[in-house]
Amino acid sequence: MKKYIAECIGTCTLVVLGCGTAMLVGCDAAAGGGYILTALAFGLAIVASAYCIGNISGCHVNPAVSLGVLMTGGMSVKDFVGYLIAQCIGALVGSGLLALIFKLGNVTDMTGGFGTNGLAGVHGNAFAGLLVEIILTFIFVLCILGVTSKKANHGSFGGLIIGLTLVGVHILGIGLTGTSVNPARSFGPALVALFAGNAAPIASLWVFIVGPFVGAALAACTYKALED
Repeated sequence: MKKYIAECIGTCTLVVLGCGTAMLVGCDAAAGGGYILTALAFGLAIVASAYCIGNISGCHVNPAVSLGVLMTGGMSVKDFVGYLIAQCIGALVGSGLLALIFKLGNVTDMTGGFGTNGLAGVHGNAFAGLLVEIILTFIFVLCILGVTSKKANHGSFGGLIIGLTLVGVHILGIGLTGTSVNPARSFGPALVALFAGNAAPIASLWVFIVGPFVGAALAACTYKALED
């Protein structure tokens, strides 16, 4: 149970810091500053969580990462289901906290939807968005599997490497899909946005669930083939 609680807290932290930053500064392609700040916020949230709960749960805070670990033999199906539920709850709690803070503080949400993902950057093309999410998740999960492998020798720098990789995929992906690479991170804000009267993010939510899971599965298969 401690592992599940840790995953819930870690995912909540990711959403609060990452999506909260996006809501506050926006992601205007013309300015560009919002891109960097949001990418750094997501990456630094992972770095902080990795060194905080990594020794408790492994700091997946992402169902796609958990799928990759499951497929490479690093966890049981039971734990995978427990992690997935905990991560989704954490994302919902994080999104709810952001909604409360921004409402009470009368702060403008620059994203218009609690930092939800969307297809505006690819002109509404679901296939293009799906491809972006598969590729970015593949890169991210492949990095995680390599860094956390028993054969790896990165010392205490593993969390930093993973966090910087997340920054990298966000720098490219924000302008295309908002960068999910994490079904829970997309699910939480989309559901809270729906409750707030914005149903648009729900329509494309499947892209940000299917894409990351497919990308993670491909990363797991690739890593196992390379490692063997």
